[in-house]
Amino acid sequence: MSTANATATATRARAGLYLLGIEPHALSIDEDRLIARAQSGDRAAFEELVRIYAERLHAVVLRLCANGHDAEEVTQEAFLRAWRAIDRFDGRSHFFTWLYRIGINEAKRHSQRRQRMRVISIDDAPPGELTDPSEAPEARARQSEARAALEAAVSALPIDYRAPLVLRDIAGLSTTEAAEILGLSEAAFKSRLHRARVSVREAVKHDLPGEAGS
Repeated sequence: MSTANATATATRARAGLYLLGIEPHALSIDEDRLIARAQSGDRAAFEELVRIYAERLHAVVLRLCANGHDAEEVTQEAFLRAWRAIDRFDGRSHFFTWLYRIGINEAKRHSQRRQRMRVISIDDAPPGELTDPSEAPEARARQSEARAALEAAVSALPIDYRAPLVLRDIAGLSTTEAAEILGLSEAAFKSRLHRARVSVREAVKHDLPGEAGS
């Protein structure tokens, strides 16, 4: 099936690391019906599911890929894989959990092909979205430097540690949801998340306001 709608919607996701609020999506009877229709071969129903989830999935994938173009490719491939496997979705997990798992697995495959991944640069964000125009140039410069340091620290994490950080601290999923998406026990997930947070904090402790010399 075509994923043009997925791409068009997904590319609206903002690129500002830790600045994108991903609104929680409440499950509905209508969504359950869309899933059932898609499982019966209704492509229009699946396209509607793509419309619902494209931006959220892209926002997560974006932080696991080297750039926006790669994130679009991974998002498209994730939806293609989901379409091909929709009849195997058994409803034992939430649909977004199942979909995110596909997306993250595809991002990992992409990472293995690329060997190295970087989080999208803050310079690629739409103008004016990341700073308050009323701020002094010095303050904006400090913020830019701090964010760049944060991005570099997250980028340096192996994807198995970056993914927990993205799902929990950026996408705002619960520990239970994020652990299920990654196929980890909650204890294993918490361990990886803790190590990721410590690594990032250590890497940026001299770059963030109030952290120098601590």
